[in-house]
Amino acid sequence: MNKEAIKKILDSVSKGSLTVEDALEQLKTLPYKDLGHTKVDNHRELRRGYPEVVFCEGKTAGQIRTIMEYMASKKVNILGTRANPEKYEAVKKSLPEARYNELAKTITVEFEKKKTTKTYIAILTAGTSDIPVAEEAAVTAEIFGNRVERFFDVGVAGIHRLYDNLERIRQAKVIVVIAGMEGALPSIVGGLVDKPIIAVPTSIGYGANFKGLSALLGMLTSCVAGVAVVNIDNGFGAGYLASMINKL
Repeated sequence: MNKEAIKKILDSVSKGSLTVEDALEQLKTLPYKDLGHTKVDNHRELRRGYPEVVFCEGKTAGQIRTIMEYMASKKVNILGTRANPEKYEAVKKSLPEARYNELAKTITVEFEKKKTTKTYIAILTAGTSDIPVAEEAAVTAEIFGNRVERFFDVGVAGIHRLYDNLERIRQAKVIVVIAGMEGALPSIVGGLVDKPIIAVPTSIGYGANFKGLSALLGMLTSCVAGVAVVNIDNGFGAGYLASMINKL
C-alpha cells in the first residue's frame, strides 16, 4: 500500500463515501499479511517508496504463487527475481498478465504503468556473458519507473567500443557497470565520467576468478572515487540503488 492509496481511503472517509469501519477493514493488513510461510510487508512502499520484491530462489512454486496472488489483490506492481520457467508457469496459471524475462530470470506483473523518468540509468556490461545480470538490473529499474539505456559488450579487451558510446553514457544520471573476469571496467569508466557508478562483479570467468571474487576485490580496491560495489551477480541490488539515485 502506497501513499496515494492511503490518501484515497482517508479522502473517502472525509467525504463520507467510505465508513470508518470499512476504512479500518482496508487498513487491517497494512503492516503485513501473514500467509503462514511468508509475511508480506504491505508497509514497505509507504516506508521506502518501493513495494516488497519476491526473491524466488529457495521458495517453492506454490509459495511464490500464493505470495504473488496476494500482492496482485492489492494491485501493486510485482517483481520476482531468480525465478525459473517452472515457477513462472505456476504463477501464470493464476496471473495470466505475468511476464517472464528469460535472461534476467524475473517475473513481473504490472498493474500500474509508472511514469518513466526523463533522466536515465546507463547499464554497461564488459561482455555478452554478463548480460543476464545486466538484464536483472534493467528490469528492476524499469518496473520502478526508470528510463534505462543499455550498453552491452563494451569491456576493456576492446576499449574502443566503450569510447564509441561514451557521449551517451556521460549523459546518464547514474551508471551501472557490470563485469566479470578481473572486473576492470568500472575503474575505466569511473575515470571518464562525472556520475556515480554502481559496480557489479559477476561470477563469469576462469578458475582464478573464484566465481566472481577476483572481480569483487578488484572493484572494491578501485583507485577511482565515486565507485560503489554491490554483491556478486546482484543485478537487482544495483538496479534498485540506481533507481533511488536517479529519482533524487
